[in-house]
Amino acid sequence: MTPRLHHIALGARDVASLADFYQRAFALPEITQHHYPDGRLRSVWLDLNPGILMVEHTTRTRERAEGVDAGPFLLAFTIDAGQRDAMAARLVQLGASLETQSDFSIYARDPEGNRVALSHYPPPRCS
Repeated sequence: MTPRLHHIALGARDVASLADFYQRAFALPEITQHHYPDGRLRSVWLDLNPGILMVEHTTRTRERAEGVDAGPFLLAFTIDAGQRDAMAARLVQLGASLETQSDFSIYARDPEGNRVALSHYPPPRCS
């Protein structure tokens, strides 16, 4: 069996707001929620199909990733080229800030400052 990506965990100070952003921006269905013993929201898991985006509560902040950085530094979502302008507008409407763009990708920051991209770069051909 070839291993496949199971999940990506994304720390958030405001789990509900960040999960809502990704649900609305990319139409990611919610799989489940987890709560602390006192009832506060601890995490929301969203279906990436395949894989899971786990938005997990943290009280920590980390240094802002700029460009290519050490460790995970970008979540990139595939879009059709014809969706480019509408998807960029949707991100802004949902609280993201657009940063840069190339011929095939738009780069933005989600409401917690994580880098996110919309890309229609042609996928590599497998032989």
